[in-house]
Amino acid sequence: MSASKKQKVSAPEGVREFMFSSESVNEGHPDKVADQVSDAVLDACLTADPLSKVACETATKDNMVMVFGEITTGAKLDYDKIVRNEVRKIGFDSFEDDLSSVKSKGLSCDTCEVLVRINKQSPDIAGGVHVGKSDLDVGAGDQGIMFGYASDETENCMPLTHMMATQLGKTLTDVRKDGTLWWLRPDGKTQVTIKYNQNADGSVEPTMIHTVVISTQHAEPLKAKRTEEQDGKDMRKKYTGKEQIAPSMEDMNEAIHDKVIVATLKNIKLKNGKSAYSIYDRETCNLHINPSGKFIIGGPQGDAGLTGRKIIIDTYGGWGAHGGGAFSGKDPTKVDRSAAYACRWMAKSVVKSGLCKRACVQLSYAIGVAKPLSLFVETYGTENGDLSAQAITNIVKINFDARP
Repeated sequence: MSASKKQKVSAPEGVREFMFSSESVNEGHPDKVADQVSDAVLDACLTADPLSKVACETATKDNMVMVFGEITTGAKLDYDKIVRNEVRKIGFDSFEDDLSSVKSKGLSCDTCEVLVRINKQSPDIAGGVHVGKSDLDVGAGDQGIMFGYASDETENCMPLTHMMATQLGKTLTDVRKDGTLWWLRPDGKTQVTIKYNQNADGSVEPTMIHTVVISTQHAEPLKAKRTEEQDGKDMRKKYTGKEQIAPSMEDMNEAIHDKVIVATLKNIKLKNGKSAYSIYDRETCNLHINPSGKFIIGGPQGDAGLTGRKIIIDTYGGWGAHGGGAFSGKDPTKVDRSAAYACRWMAKSVVKSGLCKRACVQLSYAIGVAKPLSLFVETYGTENGDLSAQAITNIVKINFDARP
């Protein structure tokens, strides 16, 4: 072989190299708007009546938000106020029915149409699940399967691809709301690809950040004024300082790199104690910041939104498994949510305690039955010492009560 030719560098013996990707969305993504409105209704119910039974869905398109579902509660709810407050908190405060408009953010907390189609919970379900039962005997609100996942690759045992994608979105929101990047708007998406080693013991270790994709809504480059973009109609304080003009797309993208990507990576800690920034190299990473060009029209004006369409983003970014049930707008008797949280608690506990390095836990339920029908623990061959997956399963059975 010619000396000038590059030789392929293989992974160490017993180690498999692979790449994995996860995506996330910001709080202004239409589906996430729907999730948050559903949860705002749930919060209002549980605050006034902790025994509320709630199954609240939300749909949004253009300047309309509709809440619908089944709710039995002693709370007196002003649905219109709840919806508008949540939309304002997210940051949507302007809508113009014109796709060429540069001032429309995609939804207005003040002028949006709010539709409500709420009925009470079915008495058949209520009688089977909770009526006449003690707190410990309340049954599952429906049948289903739920999963939880944990990996020791990060300090909080979340897979790095998922954690990084969600934290990038959170940072985009933070720098928009604190005024650092005031020209950002609420809608946005992120995606991350990371190169991993799967070690001989079954554990996975991130070795290189391969690709970062960020598409974020923004004000009109070189023309938008801060006094108009941050006029106090949303949750941000009205800007009254010296006038500022939005930067060019090129400068926007550079600021997003420095204030969002770099800042996020420095705040994520890997299991070796170093930050995720230690495996990032701008020269080799494939960066795609607003790859489609401008992104001014967003929110429900750009796409319709529905509760429960971001279930992978809400869990582990594609790692582990998913039973299919969404979380938002559901009280704790809905095991789609509460049991999924319990599964994560179990998985993280066995990893953090050193019993194994990775874990995926499954529970299953029948409607009206309090105790789970089955428990499954997958440890991917990462058990510590002489422990087996069955032994860890037995430990989980003894230490966790998975009744709703």
